[in-house]
Amino acid sequence: MTRIVFLDRSTIGPSVKLAKPSFPHEWIEHDRTRPDQVVERLKGAQIAVCNKVPIRRAAIEQLPDLKMIAIPATGYDAFDIDACKERGIVVSNVRGYAINTVPEHVFALILALRRGLIGFRQDVMDGRWQEAQQFCFFTHPINDLAGSTLGIFGEGAIGQSVARLGQAFGMRTLFAAHKNVTGLGPLYTPFDEVLATADVITLHCPLMPATRNMIAAAEFAKMKKRPLLINCARGGLVDEAALVDALDKGQIAGAGFDCLTTEPPAPDNALRKVLGRPNVIVTPHVAWASDEAMQTLWNQVVEHIENFNAGRPSNRVV
Repeated sequence: MTRIVFLDRSTIGPSVKLAKPSFPHEWIEHDRTRPDQVVERLKGAQIAVCNKVPIRRAAIEQLPDLKMIAIPATGYDAFDIDACKERGIVVSNVRGYAINTVPEHVFALILALRRGLIGFRQDVMDGRWQEAQQFCFFTHPINDLAGSTLGIFGEGAIGQSVARLGQAFGMRTLFAAHKNVTGLGPLYTPFDEVLATADVITLHCPLMPATRNMIAAAEFAKMKKRPLLINCARGGLVDEAALVDALDKGQIAGAGFDCLTTEPPAPDNALRKVLGRPNVIVTPHVAWASDEAMQTLWNQVVEHIENFNAGRPSNRVV
């Protein structure tokens, strides 16, 4: 009987109904798994379901029965793809499940920061409204989205969905050309031009060697309009120390981040020092995690396992 082991159930919200494959199988589920527990827990398993627990070459070499890794996510950097390819292990991810949830989270951050909601809420809690002794008071900047420019770095399905929402708010939308790349065609605006002209910059790129720290001190210096910077893509796209420096210098108006270089943030992460500021919002990598999106994601996971069992693997990374 096929043994299927889910290493990190807690990465899927408790509201999600975890349907199981229809073919005969043994299902083993762990809430969390440390890297040093991977080999022990996957011994005898043909299929591993794993979101973020690293499965590297050293572990793969000790798991002769492993035939498939089903990832309940799009990113697959936690897995040694070369080692899987050498062993003939199928690796399948999920795609297209986040085209509503991530863009909506992006605009939740944009609207909260653009309208000063975090600061105003704290002021009301602190009694500033009573101190003002009038029907309103003005302690934080408020700006409309209509008529402003939205710079989008990443032109995939999520970036396109973000653009549509921006246009619905009356924003001018620009897709940035890839850094240090020319000749991409009329869809794109030069990288540096987007940095200089956008009122809001939002990142929707994969994390690769070419995109790691693609926004750093030099890029912040080119942001002439003091934009908001939003990252609901991948930690590592932004140099976080440079981000804090840009906030301190007033080079940007604020930051809304759902992804950090290390998750959860390490004690020495520079962003920890500015979390209390009214123009900074950090959420715990949940932009993808609406109930609807997570259920769609899980349905895809089960479908890929069923397809693998039937001899027709789907959404193969390997």
